[in-house]
Amino acid sequence: MNKDVQSYLARIGRRGGRKSRRSLDAKTARTMVKIREARRAFREFYATCFWSCDPDYLVQLDDVPWVAEQLMQNGGHKGWEVGARLCH
Repeated sequence: MNKDVQSYLARIGRRGGRKSRRSLDAKTARTMVKIREARRAFREFYATCFWSCDPDYLVQLDDVPWVAEQLMQNGGHKGWEVGARLCH
């Protein structure tokens, strides 16, 4: 293998395993994940839990408890599990 290619692969391999490449602190990253999960659940359970809302509504951080509550009340077993995950 070419020496330049080998050094390039070694360099990107080292970078891929380091935690420090993340520029967000852990709390901010967890918040972003929670919002992303709530948005995904809103889309996935729209017909059963959120049918009276605008389908293009963009869930924000303040909406996460509401999304979790609706999922746990109207989403069946799978919705309850997703809602319980959002609560933590």
